[in-house]
Amino acid sequence: MELSLSGTKMASLSGLRLIMDDIATTTGSDTGTEWLNLGIGNPAAIPEVMETWQRMTSEALVACFGDVSCSYGPSRGLPVLVDAIAGYFNRRYGWSVGPRNIVVGPGSQMICFIAAALFTGAGATRDTKLVLPITPDYTGYQGLSLTPGGIRGVEPLLRLEGDRSFRYLLDLPALESLTDVGLMLFSSPSNPAGRCASPEEIQRLVSVARAHDVPLVVDNAYGAPFPGIGTPSMAPVWDERVINVFSVSKAGLPGERLGFAVADERYIDPIVSFLSNSALHAPQLVQSALAHALRSDVLDSLVASVIGPFYAERRKFVESLLSGSLPKDLSWHLHAAEGGMFCWVWVDEEWFDDLRLYELLKRRGVFVVPGRHFFTDVEDSPGLGRHPRQCFRISITPDPDVIAAGIEVIASALDDMRAGSTAP
Repeated sequence: MELSLSGTKMASLSGLRLIMDDIATTTGSDTGTEWLNLGIGNPAAIPEVMETWQRMTSEALVACFGDVSCSYGPSRGLPVLVDAIAGYFNRRYGWSVGPRNIVVGPGSQMICFIAAALFTGAGATRDTKLVLPITPDYTGYQGLSLTPGGIRGVEPLLRLEGDRSFRYLLDLPALESLTDVGLMLFSSPSNPAGRCASPEEIQRLVSVARAHDVPLVVDNAYGAPFPGIGTPSMAPVWDERVINVFSVSKAGLPGERLGFAVADERYIDPIVSFLSNSALHAPQLVQSALAHALRSDVLDSLVASVIGPFYAERRKFVESLLSGSLPKDLSWHLHAAEGGMFCWVWVDEEWFDDLRLYELLKRRGVFVVPGRHFFTDVEDSPGLGRHPRQCFRISITPDPDVIAAGIEVIASALDDMRAGSTAP
């Protein structure tokens, strides 16, 4: 058997997928170890959120199971949901969108994959790449291109803010100078750093997209309007160049794989056709439940009263633990996050290495996510130097006692790494 070039690429796990596979295999084995997993990407199991989705799904099950689960449907999405999405965004943000501006897919990542397949790769006049305007960004984006070498990330500029905080900044001149852009894609708030793009930054990116004559995909998986894990919760921006992608995963339904895009119909129409030719359509029972949640404002209420406050309080808790526990005589910095579900730590010491920390913590029963996999080119990073190897990600979604115990182990491990000890 011989795989094609694109088949070889897609059949290989990325670096972070190998790490996550290792975490799942290790924590699932019967070793008697009480694992402290701070690397998980699942949203927190918030009882009110689970109860609300269970109720809405049960209502959909009773009302329309035969129609939506026992029949095929339109590739664009159930009309009841497409209409609900249009009405919701027109009502909330003053947009003027209709069904032809909307497509529902089996997860927002699949919609991003489709966009990458449609707008990047070998073309009639030139070959183009999927460009991430600022790294680090969601590592799943690095698996979106069918073309080997089809992803390019633009290194950020680093700015220190006080003793323990730092921020990534867009390098717009570097982005503007590229000649092979087919599509630009980024998350806001970002995974892993929790960085929110300001309205001014998005307008600058729109200008760059217009200059390159390409679309700009904004992945709002952690942002407004839901789950709204961000301060301030910035409204999505409508522009003829922007493909806004949304998900219900971080609003409590990651296992149902449902997302949707809202954009100019010249971008939506080919995505609908791609879905028709591949997956046919997204799961329909959960589409019906989401339509009800949008029409009744149940989801908005859940975000405002439960989801948003939960993550805001949890972030304060974790950042306080890091500040009080990590060695004070080390040069470590926390990215200034406006949202998202993670804390992004940079240990600016020559002896520090993210994979060494990962292995040491694993031997001590703790998991974090090494940072290098969120950058597209760790081996050749002239602007950042060793920085991509000096970061790690901590999830803020585990139980507080798990987070507290895990951070104590991290602090001890950093002391031992500095002293040259890697014993369990």
